[in-house]
Amino acid sequence: MATRSSNNEENLKDIQNNTDLNKEVRDPTTEMLLPPDVVCDSCIDSPNKALKSCLTCLVSYCEAHLRPHLENTKFQNHRLVDPLHDIDCRTCEVHQLPLERFCLMDGCCLCLECEKEHEGHTTASVGEARTQIETEMQNKQEEIGQSSSAAEKAIGKLQDNTDLIKSSVQEVCVIVEQQFSRLQTTVEEARKGVKEVLEGEQRQALRQAEGIQAHLEQKRTELQKTLAQMNKLSRSKSDVDFLQEYSEWKKGVADVCLPSPCINRMNHLTSFVQVVTNTTKELCDLILSSCTERLKCESGTKSLMQESEPSALPDPETREDFLKYTRSLTFDPDTTHHFLRATDGNRKLTNTSPWQHSYPEHIARFDYWRQAMTLDSLYLGRHYMEAELSGEGAHVGVTYKSIDRKGEQSTSCISENDFSWCMGRNSRGFFAWHTGVETPLGGTDITRIGLYVDFERGSLSFFDVTGPMQLLHKYMVDFIEPLYVIAWLSKKDNVISLV
Repeated sequence: MATRSSNNEENLKDIQNNTDLNKEVRDPTTEMLLPPDVVCDSCIDSPNKALKSCLTCLVSYCEAHLRPHLENTKFQNHRLVDPLHDIDCRTCEVHQLPLERFCLMDGCCLCLECEKEHEGHTTASVGEARTQIETEMQNKQEEIGQSSSAAEKAIGKLQDNTDLIKSSVQEVCVIVEQQFSRLQTTVEEARKGVKEVLEGEQRQALRQAEGIQAHLEQKRTELQKTLAQMNKLSRSKSDVDFLQEYSEWKKGVADVCLPSPCINRMNHLTSFVQVVTNTTKELCDLILSSCTERLKCESGTKSLMQESEPSALPDPETREDFLKYTRSLTFDPDTTHHFLRATDGNRKLTNTSPWQHSYPEHIARFDYWRQAMTLDSLYLGRHYMEAELSGEGAHVGVTYKSIDRKGEQSTSCISENDFSWCMGRNSRGFFAWHTGVETPLGGTDITRIGLYVDFERGSLSFFDVTGPMQLLHKYMVDFIEPLYVIAWLSKKDNVISLV
């Protein structure tokens, strides 16, 4: 009470000083009101600029109408603050009292009556809560800044590694050419086979680097966006606005952890030289049957990122366990086929054949197969998402960013290539597909599926979550690129919704 009284005395002194200054400059009765100014709620005939707002009365006052609050002891417990627009928004909708407290456990502003309903929870004044949260935000900003810098460095290393991949493969190609030149016409067919393997290795390695770089660039953009949101949030003048906006922002804060790339290509490629050199010593009639096969055994792109140990946490068993790893995903409009309509914030796809949509031309858009990929990728760690499927011909799965978007060949479809894994329904029931191999699934009336990826363990699982959660199929894969969720709607009126 003493504090409120002293605050009122200080307010009175400030107003008196301001009044003296105003008299020297202009007549207060002729003061012009500007758009940002708060108008006195007690002035009826001639509106005047408010000097203070009372959080107890929920009214703003000019100099004249504020004096009772400053001089009458009956108002000494009223809380005066700088003029506020929409002062009603700072009050409890239930009790019509000022929002003076903040529940740190539930993340919401409270009036004194609401605080009684949060018994046992940690609460603080809005000012104290803001100070505490701003400290946490500052630490978070530093962490995000460090992660953003790490992303920049990782992207730089990946770009450097691209040149290293090209030069390393070229060096091996030169040695291969030198060795095969001794064999003349007899080894011409074998030489072509070896070069194809090397060029395939280069394409796969570059494809992998591009996929990881895209993931890191996307992560960097998210981190920079988060920093911008935090900076904007810190500029909020109102404690309540700040805390309410912070609570909403915190729900969707991005993960700031980033892996670091591990660049090491030379040791892997020198094995090619040894195989070719040793093979040239053998008889010419054995080249075609042995050399190329041995090279294939040595091939296989290794991860450019540091190898990480599988999670020490137990494997999820219940649906609640899986939901802890949920990823909120949306389809990338730049990849969506012209026959697919994206709605619900790009979370729902509908095949509207034969009606096309006037999407702009884009290098990433699927031109032949009616497919669409998600905007965000899944990389390292555990990820879980659910989708609702409707109609025979609706498929969902994961693929690499390098999938061909323009080709009509079957390998551009997620059910036929060796870097896509999917499940869906046709006229014969539900199946899982990989490299054209069809695996029947036990479900009969599946409308909602769960997809779980454990990247380090190389595990990809499909679940039926229409009712009690049931495992449908599981793939064990040595993933080498970030994964993107992809949908294929082969028939009219097929629908897929990301939940």
